[in-house]
Amino acid sequence: MPLTLLKIKQILNAEVLYGEDKLDKEIQSACGSDLMSDVLAFVKEQTLLLTGLTNHHVIRTAELLDVSAIVFVRGKCPAPDIIEMSRNHSIVLMSTADSMFTACGKLYQAGLSGGGEIQ
Repeated sequence: MPLTLLKIKQILNAEVLYGEDKLDKEIQSACGSDLMSDVLAFVKEQTLLLTGLTNHHVIRTAELLDVSAIVFVRGKCPAPDIIEMSRNHSIVLMSTADSMFTACGKLYQAGLSGGGEIQ
């Protein structure tokens, strides 16, 4: 079941770091990973990426795969230059205090799909 980014923000009690005006966008599936190689193998359009990484590789991977939004787990917040990169590519950024396991579980319980198996 797709969820809007606004609903995801509420479920995860997340802070929006960039993209408050884009929270009406629907998300079809989610991927939780700190390995960008797994993300490259799995992610499709309209996907939410949950990660603990806050470096430029995350934004570049999201840009390459047309990822709609990134949620940083464990309360992590990227540096201002990373937020600016996301702004340049219209990628919504949020941060939640939840662990990746908990955040993924909450979204799954709310009906968001994992989108299938990694190939």
